[in-house]
Amino acid sequence: MNKKKQTREQILMAGFEMASLEGLESLTIGELAKRVGMSKSGLFAHFNSRTNLQAAVVSYAGERFAERVIAPCREASHNSYEAKLRHMLDNWLTWNSSFQGSCMFLDAWRDGHADDDPMQMMLEVITKRWLDYLNIQFEKGIEAKEFRADLDCWQTVYEMYGLYLSSHLFRTLSLETQGALKFWKGIDDLFVRIRYTES
Repeated sequence: MNKKKQTREQILMAGFEMASLEGLESLTIGELAKRVGMSKSGLFAHFNSRTNLQAAVVSYAGERFAERVIAPCREASHNSYEAKLRHMLDNWLTWNSSFQGSCMFLDAWRDGHADDDPMQMMLEVITKRWLDYLNIQFEKGIEAKEFRADLDCWQTVYEMYGLYLSSHLFRTLSLETQGALKFWKGIDDLFVRIRYTES
């Protein structure tokens, strides 16, 4: 890795840690420059604008999400797609709770954002990639005859994401139990409904 790429990686790592603690809106060229010991002009040269900096940190966070949530499930041996999905969901909840406050991606999302907002565009790419990956797991589960042949995979992803969002909200309001029992009760009920059964 050349010097410029190494410096950029260090900036993104510091930006990710800063956003994890204080939210993506806290990211400014000036504040991050102070934290990494650079001049504002030196850091600006890497990104050219605050919005580009935020988008780059979101992209970096997306890579860390894949490493922490998806990669361990790809590498592990599971006896079913349900087991793999449960593993991913557990990692997903851990990802959410690893931040000071709440999930970086959810906190940064803004409805009705400008179409050319780099940060929001990157958030959309990362979120869709994750939803697509979940959808593929249900499709594979149908092929393996683990899930019902008539299962609407996207509807199932919709319901699963809704459970995640509910758990996120209830946790911030201190209404979710330790161990996210409400979330897992919802997941248990979902799998009962979608499992393949001999007719």
